[in-house]
Amino acid sequence: MGLTNNDIFKKLRVAHKLRDTDIVDICKLVDFKVSKSELGAIFRKEDHPKYMECGDQILRNFLNGLVIHLRGPMPPKKETT
Repeated sequence: MGLTNNDIFKKLRVAHKLRDTDIVDICKLVDFKVSKSELGAIFRKEDHPKYMECGDQILRNFLNGLVIHLRGPMPPKKETT
């Protein structure tokens, strides 16, 4: 079986050396609220009783926030006349 959203999220967290507070701040960049306790549940092992599956919405918003975090906000588009 391939990678799950949880696996991808964990690998990105390690690759970018992010802490839970960093991830919360990154999600705020796209107006998405996620708590530290939710992140703790996502990063647990699958056999743990408090494990939570990472949904597409959480991963999508984190990735969009990560783009803004790494590249900066998108510049405004110029109008053509």
